[in-house]
Amino acid sequence: MTLRDASSLGSSGQAAIPTLEQLHALGPLQQPTYPDSGAVDAAVARLRTAPPLVFAGECDDLTEKIAAVTRGEAFLLQGGDCAETFAGVTADNVRNKLRVLLQMAVVLTYAASVPVVKLGRLAGQYAKPRSSDLETRDGVTLPAYRGDAVNGYDFTPEARVPDPQRLVEVYNSSAATLNLVRAFVTGGYADLRQVHTWNTDFVQSSPFGQRYEAMADEIERALTFMKAIGADPDEFHRVDFHSSHEALLLEYEQALTRIDSRTDLPYNVSAHFVWIGERTRQLDGAHIELLSKIRNPIGIKLGPTTTPDDALAYASRLNPDNTPGRLTFITRFGAGKIRDGLPALVEKVTAEGLNVAWVCDPMHGNTFEASSGYKTRRFDDVIEEVQGFFDVHRALGTWPGGIHVELTGDDVTECVGGGEEIDEVGLAHRYESVCDPRLNRVQSLELSFLVAEMLRKA
Repeated sequence: MTLRDASSLGSSGQAAIPTLEQLHALGPLQQPTYPDSGAVDAAVARLRTAPPLVFAGECDDLTEKIAAVTRGEAFLLQGGDCAETFAGVTADNVRNKLRVLLQMAVVLTYAASVPVVKLGRLAGQYAKPRSSDLETRDGVTLPAYRGDAVNGYDFTPEARVPDPQRLVEVYNSSAATLNLVRAFVTGGYADLRQVHTWNTDFVQSSPFGQRYEAMADEIERALTFMKAIGADPDEFHRVDFHSSHEALLLEYEQALTRIDSRTDLPYNVSAHFVWIGERTRQLDGAHIELLSKIRNPIGIKLGPTTTPDDALAYASRLNPDNTPGRLTFITRFGAGKIRDGLPALVEKVTAEGLNVAWVCDPMHGNTFEASSGYKTRRFDDVIEEVQGFFDVHRALGTWPGGIHVELTGDDVTECVGGGEEIDEVGLAHRYESVCDPRLNRVQSLELSFLVAEMLRKA
């Protein structure tokens, strides 16, 4: 199977994939302003000749897995950094993120008694939308930091100039990350018993972990039984793991959209799954236009301003054939709004017979500025939004299909609360995110056990 660059296609391929000129004619939001168009052309040309980061067949496999989520036969766990950094592409950092996601998945799989689709928010999540194009500090105004894919974090004129060569670095960093992940998940690191041992250590070593001891013991007994009867399938020793990121920067996403030689259909080969963010989901916008043409499974973030008719319109544009597994609605209402805002969307989408996976993002609607000046989230608000998500689906008889979480495998202090009782003063201890606050390792594991309890009731 080979993939052809969109720029070398005949008339049918050109009709299938909009050109960059066509996309920019739609007035896309949240795009950087590059000072050197020649440098942009050179970076895009380099990306067009780069090998695919993922393959069309892998994307099709993920579509089938998400189709099971749509039918209520699987649960989706999507997690990773708010914004990856080039400096963060290290074996330790990638391993720690993967480890906490594997730990969470084991707990959720046991509680739900269905497969958990593991989707990393990694190997491409280097760009972030911003509320303002500019940032002012002490009377100095510079372009806002838009992620390592665009410019540097340091508040200097040199660092903040958008540099298209960074798009090539995104590709290289993503390739390195995917190589590490693939080595870990197939090389024994994802062995089920080892992952369960990590969870057992978490329960035993954490004073607040005793709440989860009963479930950990149940999993231990199940594994012991499987060993006793000689059951040792390959799935105990390796896992399927897929990559995802927000499809934000059009130069990067369009250059990595290729035609699959098996089917003559376009795929975005920068990730298995890409999504459209809350700020770029205009129905007549460039992001929906581009993603409507690719065959990957895709998502779209839906916030509290989304109407039921909006949801139907998105499904019509992005999944006109109503293909199961193609479209995921990722809701991000906020803990105080989800019980009021979500039911009407779910009811209308369900009544229309649309095949959609419903996933809860409990992070982005619950951000606030702490008294210490740090951007943060309350762990209790995160849990409350997930609980509201489950309550709505339970009341309507629909399936709460998954969670989408910003997290890290490190012991950072970016979100307040949780069993560690991080307070607003404690945020300064180890606040490392360059953009939004993430759940740390312990908070992420707590979340998985609490969601596991919700799944059992669901």
